[in-house]
Amino acid sequence: MMRIIGLRAVFVWCIWLGLTQYSVGGRVRHYKFDVEYMIRKPDCLEHVVMGINGQFPGPTIRAEVGDTLNIALTNKLFTEGTVIHWHGIRQVGTPWADGTAAISQCAINPGETFNYRFIVDRPGTYFYHGHHGMQRAAGLYGSLIVDLPKGQNEPFHYDGEFNLLLSDLWHTSSHEQEVGLSSKPLKWIGEPQTLLINGRGQFNCSLAAKFVNTTLPECKFKGGEECAPQILHVEPNKTYRIRVASTTSLAALNLAISDHKLLVVEADGNYVTPFAVDDMDIYSGETYSVLLRTDQDSKKNYWVSIGVRGRKPNTPQGLTILNYKTISASVFPSSPPPVTPLWNDFEHSKAFTKKIIAKMGTPQPPKHSDRTIFLLNTQNRVDGFTKWSINNVSLTLPPTPYLGSIKFKLNDAFDQTPPPVTFPQDYDIFNPPVNPNSTIGNGVYRFNLGEVVDVILQNANQLSGNGSEIHPWHLHGHDFWVLGYGEGKFKHGDEKKFNLTHAPLRNTAVIFPYGWTALRFTADNPGVWAFHCHIEPHLHMGMGVIFAEAIHKVGKIPREALTCGLTGKKLVENGRY
Repeated sequence: MMRIIGLRAVFVWCIWLGLTQYSVGGRVRHYKFDVEYMIRKPDCLEHVVMGINGQFPGPTIRAEVGDTLNIALTNKLFTEGTVIHWHGIRQVGTPWADGTAAISQCAINPGETFNYRFIVDRPGTYFYHGHHGMQRAAGLYGSLIVDLPKGQNEPFHYDGEFNLLLSDLWHTSSHEQEVGLSSKPLKWIGEPQTLLINGRGQFNCSLAAKFVNTTLPECKFKGGEECAPQILHVEPNKTYRIRVASTTSLAALNLAISDHKLLVVEADGNYVTPFAVDDMDIYSGETYSVLLRTDQDSKKNYWVSIGVRGRKPNTPQGLTILNYKTISASVFPSSPPPVTPLWNDFEHSKAFTKKIIAKMGTPQPPKHSDRTIFLLNTQNRVDGFTKWSINNVSLTLPPTPYLGSIKFKLNDAFDQTPPPVTFPQDYDIFNPPVNPNSTIGNGVYRFNLGEVVDVILQNANQLSGNGSEIHPWHLHGHDFWVLGYGEGKFKHGDEKKFNLTHAPLRNTAVIFPYGWTALRFTADNPGVWAFHCHIEPHLHMGMGVIFAEAIHKVGKIPREALTCGLTGKKLVENGRY
């Protein structure tokens, strides 16, 4: 339950949930979030999931540009810590509120409350999720929508709006998944059992049983079931904005709506030059807005489908229905759901991704960078354990959060040796590594304030056999310009192909199999920021790096963010407990 109440109102909401105050430049919106485990039936079978305030997915946060969000998060998990990351929010001036355990703050202990307070400074489609262990896989996520201030208009018209939060679900717990990923030999998590749309899917029945090859019975819902699809009710001849966010733990997805075009207008909170598609790929960590025109036969209903891409699927499509209000929502579509493109049709993915260019007026990248970092993505072994590594270093986070340890110059908190900025030029990306052994590390890439940094993400062959996986990389604290994609190994001269005139701004970018992706960003946000593969098990296995910039410019860090490790010890020594 979340309400917004102005100061002029005479009501006093005793637990201040949803209370809105007015401040210069925006409102202060208060929320009280209790994180807890719950028993739910998201795919018609009973599971333990992680939720907020008794809701799964968590409550949708809605604010306007310039608002301050003050979210009191209480950990009611009993036996494990938690944090929440506000995905896509840059946290300018509030790096301690980024919600990354061991990076920006200490994990919130059971029974404790942490106050996240930050400004949402740009409109767009965002979401939030757990960033400790594999709590996103457990269900700790929700939507975060930032609207333009009243009186300002989007650069496109629409008559109504829907929000689609996409996720994947396993019938094994996130704890069991963690143990398997940390075992020798590796016990992989496998493919998800169910795809969820707004936390709802169907495992033991099929909405499209009449049209697809399945042994499952057709779903028969009476209404009110937790796993019943949330139907999109529309009027004919209207334009609807559909906000789409993927918080999947593993699956790359393809979204389609039968017989309807999708006009892409926003990506990761940034406007793009509009383009129309029949379907769209969306990787974990990405968000989009698309416009849908309801110009089809209004005597029919239509499928909304999501299917797995980039991995050989073993998961049925996730489905709901686009219902023209001129007929009953109980009437099933009369034709099969859209066919998801073949999982390994990477050219389809590349064609969609390369259509995303900045809308005219979007700030463009500096013409030159001050430094370049090459990050080779490989699968390796460390003491017999299977890991993911970057430049042959698998990330293991330290007990003391980087933000506090760097701020207070606690040099014993992590490895002070900078990580490698490149990889051997004779590395063969098309074959398994000659030397499969890697090391663990927790060093930091440090940047000067205002430094322009190029990052070349280089993909390679997996540990054994032939194959190279897609990886969506997410940067905290910044947007970056996507300068381009290429096949094979990045080589001298490829920088001449960079798009410097209409490069899209994103916070998540994919690297395709055996390819490279070039990014550019300005280190203009003092703090310590994670940059990592957004596939949850890959991050758990070490697929990430840490960026730090101008920590001396970071203001006072709340005590609650520093209560563990060496910073906690420092607080005790200074008598601040």
